[in-house]
Amino acid sequence: MGRIAIGVEYDGGAFHGWQQQPHSSSVQETLQVALSRVADAPVEVAAAGRTDAGVHARAQVAHFDTAAERSPRAWLLGVNSALPATVNLRWVVPVPDDFHARFRALRRSYCYMVLNQPMRSALAAGRALIVHRELDALAMQAAADDLVGEHDFSAFRAAECQAPSPVRRIEALTVRRRGHWVCVQVTANAFLHHMVRNIVGTLLAIGRGDAPRARAREQLESRQRSTGEATAAAHGLYFWQADYPPEFGLPDDSAIISPIEAVGV
Repeated sequence: MGRIAIGVEYDGGAFHGWQQQPHSSSVQETLQVALSRVADAPVEVAAAGRTDAGVHARAQVAHFDTAAERSPRAWLLGVNSALPATVNLRWVVPVPDDFHARFRALRRSYCYMVLNQPMRSALAAGRALIVHRELDALAMQAAADDLVGEHDFSAFRAAECQAPSPVRRIEALTVRRRGHWVCVQVTANAFLHHMVRNIVGTLLAIGRGDAPRARAREQLESRQRSTGEATAAAHGLYFWQADYPPEFGLPDDSAIISPIEAVGV
Protein backbone atom coordinates (compact mmCIF):
# COMPACT_ATOMS: atom_id res chain seq x y z
CA MET A 1 0.00 0.00 0.00
CA GLY A 2 1.44 3.35 -1.01
CA ARG A 3 0.48 6.94 -0.22
CA ILE A 4 0.09 9.58 -2.92
CA ALA A 5 -0.33 13.35 -2.62
CA ILE A 6 -2.24 15.33 -5.22
CA GLY A 7 -2.70 19.01 -6.04
CA VAL A 8 -6.28 19.86 -6.95
CA GLU A 9 -8.01 22.89 -8.43
CA TYR A 10 -11.78 23.24 -8.62
CA ASP A 11 -14.69 25.54 -9.27
CA GLY A 12 -16.58 25.51 -5.99
CA GLY A 13 -19.74 26.85 -7.59
CA ALA A 14 -20.40 23.37 -8.95
CA PHE A 15 -20.38 21.68 -5.52
CA HIS A 16 -21.84 21.80 -2.03
CA GLY A 17 -18.36 22.03 -0.56
CA TRP A 18 -15.38 19.70 -0.24
CA GLN A 19 -16.84 17.22 2.25
CA GLN A 20 -18.71 14.16 1.03
CA GLN A 21 -22.37 14.31 2.06
CA PRO A 22 -25.56 12.44 1.22
CA HIS A 23 -27.76 13.76 -1.58
CA SER A 24 -25.35 16.60 -2.52
CA SER A 25 -22.46 16.88 -4.94
CA SER A 26 -19.05 17.30 -3.27
CA VAL A 27 -15.47 17.67 -4.47
CA GLN A 28 -14.34 14.79 -2.25
CA GLU A 29 -16.84 12.33 -3.67
CA THR A 30 -16.16 13.44 -7.24
CA LEU A 31 -12.43 12.88 -6.77
CA GLN A 32 -12.92 9.53 -5.07
CA VAL A 33 -15.05 8.22 -7.93
CA ALA A 34 -12.41 9.21 -10.50
CA LEU A 35 -9.49 7.88 -8.43
CA SER A 36 -11.29 4.61 -7.75
CA ARG A 37 -11.87 4.12 -11.46
CA VAL A 38 -8.14 4.46 -12.20
CA ALA A 39 -7.13 2.35 -9.18
CA ASP A 40 -9.77 -0.27 -9.98
CA ALA A 41 -10.54 -0.30 -6.24
CA PRO A 42 -12.24 2.01 -3.72
CA VAL A 43 -10.17 5.10 -2.80
CA GLU A 44 -10.71 7.63 -0.02
CA VAL A 45 -9.06 11.07 0.03
CA ALA A 46 -8.23 13.51 2.83
CA ALA A 47 -7.61 17.22 2.18
CA ALA A 48 -5.58 20.03 3.68
CA GLY A 49 -8.74 22.07 4.23
CA ARG A 50 -12.50 21.53 3.91
CA THR A 51 -13.91 24.31 1.78
CA ASP A 52 -17.54 25.42 2.02
CA ALA A 53 -20.13 25.34 -0.72
CA GLY A 54 -19.20 27.81 -3.45
CA VAL A 55 -15.56 28.23 -2.36
CA HIS A 56 -12.96 27.56 -5.05
CA ALA A 57 -9.47 26.06 -4.86
CA ARG A 58 -6.37 27.04 -6.77
CA ALA A 59 -4.10 24.52 -5.07
CA GLN A 60 -5.89 22.25 -2.62
CA VAL A 61 -3.68 19.39 -1.40
CA ALA A 62 -5.05 15.92 -0.68
CA HIS A 63 -3.71 12.39 -0.25
CA PHE A 64 -4.92 8.82 -0.65
CA ASP A 65 -3.64 5.28 -0.08
CA THR A 66 -3.70 2.64 -2.78
CA ALA A 67 -2.27 -0.74 -3.67
CA ALA A 68 -2.54 0.10 -7.39
CA GLU A 69 0.77 0.52 -9.17
CA ARG A 70 0.51 3.50 -11.50
CA SER A 71 3.03 6.11 -12.56
CA PRO A 72 2.36 9.74 -11.53
CA ARG A 73 1.65 10.51 -15.19
CA ALA A 74 -0.84 7.65 -15.43
CA TRP A 75 -2.64 8.89 -12.33
CA LEU A 76 -2.67 12.45 -13.61
CA LEU A 77 -3.97 11.69 -17.09
CA GLY A 78 -6.29 8.90 -16.06
CA VAL A 79 -7.96 10.76 -13.21
CA ASN A 80 -8.32 14.00 -15.17
CA SER A 81 -9.99 12.13 -18.01
CA ALA A 82 -12.53 10.79 -15.49
CA LEU A 83 -13.20 14.14 -13.80
CA PRO A 84 -15.70 16.82 -14.86
CA ALA A 85 -14.33 20.10 -16.22
CA THR A 86 -14.91 21.73 -12.82
CA VAL A 87 -12.19 19.66 -11.08
CA ASN A 88 -8.61 19.05 -12.17
CA LEU A 89 -5.47 17.42 -10.81
CA ARG A 90 -2.43 19.65 -11.22
CA TRP A 91 0.23 17.26 -9.94
CA VAL A 92 0.71 13.80 -8.43
CA VAL A 93 3.59 12.91 -6.07
CA PRO A 94 4.25 9.64 -4.17
CA VAL A 95 4.90 10.46 -0.50
CA PRO A 96 5.99 8.59 2.65
CA ASP A 97 3.38 6.98 4.87
CA ASP A 98 3.81 9.68 7.52
CA PHE A 99 2.56 12.38 5.16
CA HIS A 100 -0.95 13.66 5.89
CA ALA A 101 -2.53 16.45 3.87
CA ARG A 102 -4.27 17.92 6.90
CA PHE A 103 -2.08 17.18 9.90
CA ARG A 104 1.34 17.74 8.33
CA ALA A 105 0.47 21.11 6.77
CA LEU A 106 2.55 23.92 8.29
CA ARG A 107 0.20 26.67 7.17
CA ARG A 108 -2.64 27.36 4.76
CA SER A 109 -3.42 30.41 2.65
CA TYR A 110 -6.69 31.72 1.28
CA CYS A 111 -7.23 34.53 -1.20
CA TYR A 112 -10.43 36.52 -1.44
CA MET A 113 -10.91 38.20 -4.82
CA VAL A 114 -12.89 41.42 -5.18
CA LEU A 115 -13.61 43.21 -8.45
CA ASN A 116 -14.15 46.81 -7.39
CA GLN A 117 -15.86 48.59 -10.27
CA PRO A 118 -19.20 50.32 -10.90
CA MET A 119 -20.42 47.82 -13.50
CA ARG A 120 -21.01 44.09 -13.51
CA SER A 121 -18.68 41.56 -15.14
CA ALA A 122 -19.60 38.59 -17.30
CA LEU A 123 -16.23 36.92 -16.70
CA ALA A 124 -15.84 37.54 -12.96
CA ALA A 125 -19.40 36.58 -12.03
CA GLY A 126 -19.27 33.58 -9.73
CA ARG A 127 -15.46 33.80 -9.45
CA ALA A 128 -15.05 37.08 -7.55
CA LEU A 129 -17.16 39.36 -5.39
CA ILE A 130 -18.15 42.46 -7.34
CA VAL A 131 -18.28 45.59 -5.19
CA HIS A 132 -19.55 48.74 -6.90
CA ARG A 133 -18.60 51.32 -4.22
CA GLU A 134 -14.97 52.43 -4.13
CA LEU A 135 -12.97 50.52 -1.52
CA ASP A 136 -10.21 52.12 0.55
CA ALA A 137 -7.58 49.36 0.44
CA LEU A 138 -5.23 51.31 2.72
CA ALA A 139 -7.88 51.53 5.44
CA MET A 140 -8.57 47.83 5.00
CA GLN A 141 -4.87 47.00 5.41
CA ALA A 142 -4.58 49.16 8.53
CA ALA A 143 -7.48 47.26 10.06
CA ALA A 144 -6.10 43.90 8.91
CA ASP A 145 -2.84 44.55 10.75
CA ASP A 146 -4.72 44.36 14.07
CA LEU A 147 -5.68 40.75 13.36
CA VAL A 148 -2.19 39.40 12.71
CA GLY A 149 -0.79 37.14 15.43
CA GLU A 150 -2.24 34.53 17.76
CA HIS A 151 -5.69 35.45 19.04
CA ASP A 152 -9.03 34.09 20.14
CA PHE A 153 -11.02 34.42 16.91
CA SER A 154 -14.43 33.61 18.42
CA ALA A 155 -15.83 36.81 16.90
CA PHE A 156 -14.94 35.59 13.41
CA ARG A 157 -16.18 32.01 13.44
CA ALA A 158 -19.54 30.59 12.48
CA ALA A 159 -21.99 29.63 15.21
CA GLU A 160 -21.89 26.01 14.01
CA CYS A 161 -18.07 25.82 14.16
CA GLN A 162 -17.04 22.66 16.01
CA ALA A 163 -13.36 23.45 16.58
CA PRO A 164 -12.46 22.75 20.24
CA SER A 165 -10.41 25.95 20.49
CA PRO A 166 -11.03 29.36 18.89
CA VAL A 167 -7.35 30.29 19.06
CA ARG A 168 -5.55 30.57 15.73
CA ARG A 169 -2.34 32.21 14.55
CA ILE A 170 -2.53 34.48 11.51
CA GLU A 171 0.96 34.80 10.03
CA ALA A 172 0.08 37.29 7.30
CA LEU A 173 -3.00 39.27 6.27
CA THR A 174 -2.57 41.56 3.27
CA VAL A 175 -4.90 43.73 1.21
CA ARG A 176 -3.55 44.54 -2.24
CA ARG A 177 -5.07 46.62 -5.00
CA ARG A 178 -4.10 46.51 -8.67
CA GLY A 179 -6.44 48.47 -10.89
CA HIS A 180 -10.00 47.38 -10.18
CA TRP A 181 -8.90 44.19 -8.41
CA VAL A 182 -8.53 43.94 -4.64
CA CYS A 183 -7.15 40.74 -3.12
CA VAL A 184 -7.32 39.90 0.58
CA GLN A 185 -4.81 37.14 1.28
CA VAL A 186 -4.52 35.45 4.66
CA THR A 187 -2.07 32.82 5.87
CA ALA A 188 -2.54 30.97 9.17
CA ASN A 189 -1.66 27.73 10.89
CA ALA A 190 -5.36 26.75 10.63
CA PHE A 191 -8.77 28.35 10.22
CA LEU A 192 -12.13 28.28 11.95
CA HIS A 193 -15.40 27.75 10.07
CA HIS A 194 -16.18 30.92 8.05
CA MET A 195 -13.19 32.68 9.64
CA VAL A 196 -11.80 34.13 6.40
CA ARG A 197 -15.19 35.18 5.04
CA ASN A 198 -16.09 36.88 8.33
CA ILE A 199 -12.76 38.73 8.40
CA VAL A 200 -13.27 39.84 4.80
CA GLY A 201 -16.81 40.97 5.61
CA THR A 202 -15.43 43.25 8.32
CA LEU A 203 -12.65 44.59 6.09
CA LEU A 204 -15.14 45.31 3.30
CA ALA A 205 -17.32 47.34 5.69
CA ILE A 206 -14.23 49.35 6.63
CA GLY A 207 -13.18 49.74 3.00
CA ARG A 208 -16.64 51.07 2.04
CA GLY A 209 -16.55 53.56 4.91
CA ASP A 210 -19.44 51.90 6.73
CA ALA A 211 -17.25 51.09 9.76
CA PRO A 212 -14.18 52.78 11.31
CA ARG A 213 -10.68 51.33 10.99
CA ALA A 214 -10.81 50.24 14.64
CA ARG A 215 -13.79 47.98 13.89
CA ALA A 216 -11.69 44.87 13.22
CA ARG A 217 -9.80 45.17 16.51
CA GLU A 218 -12.98 45.92 18.46
CA GLN A 219 -14.71 42.92 16.91
CA LEU A 220 -11.75 40.66 17.72
CA GLU A 221 -11.70 41.82 21.34
CA SER A 222 -15.46 41.37 21.74
CA ARG A 223 -15.22 37.61 21.04
CA GLN A 224 -18.86 37.85 19.98
CA ARG A 225 -19.81 36.81 16.46
CA SER A 226 -23.34 38.17 16.95
CA THR A 227 -22.05 41.76 16.74
CA GLY A 228 -20.01 41.21 13.57
CA GLU A 229 -20.38 42.46 10.02
CA ALA A 230 -21.99 40.35 7.30
CA THR A 231 -20.14 37.24 6.12
CA ALA A 232 -18.58 37.77 2.69
CA ALA A 233 -20.04 35.64 -0.11
CA ALA A 234 -18.42 32.27 -0.77
CA HIS A 235 -17.77 32.74 -4.49
CA GLY A 236 -14.93 35.24 -3.95
CA LEU A 237 -12.88 32.86 -1.81
CA TYR A 238 -10.10 30.56 -3.00
CA PHE A 239 -8.09 27.95 -1.12
CA TRP A 240 -4.77 29.29 -2.40
CA GLN A 241 -2.13 26.90 -1.11
CA ALA A 242 -0.88 24.71 1.74
CA ASP A 243 2.76 24.52 2.81
CA TYR A 244 4.53 21.38 4.01
CA PRO A 245 8.00 20.42 5.27
CA PRO A 246 10.44 20.27 2.34
CA GLU A 247 11.31 16.61 2.94
CA PHE A 248 7.99 15.59 1.37
CA GLY A 249 9.12 16.98 -1.97
CA LEU A 250 5.83 18.56 -3.00
CA PRO A 251 6.03 21.00 -5.92
CA ASP A 252 6.13 24.76 -5.51
CA ASP A 253 2.68 25.21 -7.00
CA SER A 254 3.05 28.44 -8.96
CA ALA A 255 1.57 27.48 -12.33
CA ILE A 256 -1.22 30.04 -12.04
CA ILE A 257 -0.27 33.72 -12.02
CA SER A 258 -2.23 35.65 -9.44
CA PRO A 259 -4.90 37.87 -11.05
CA ILE A 260 -3.59 40.69 -8.88
CA GLU A 261 -0.15 40.39 -10.45
CA ALA A 262 -1.50 39.89 -13.96
CA VAL A 263 -3.79 42.91 -14.14
CA GLY A 264 -2.34 45.54 -16.41
CA VAL A 265 0.32 43.29 -17.91
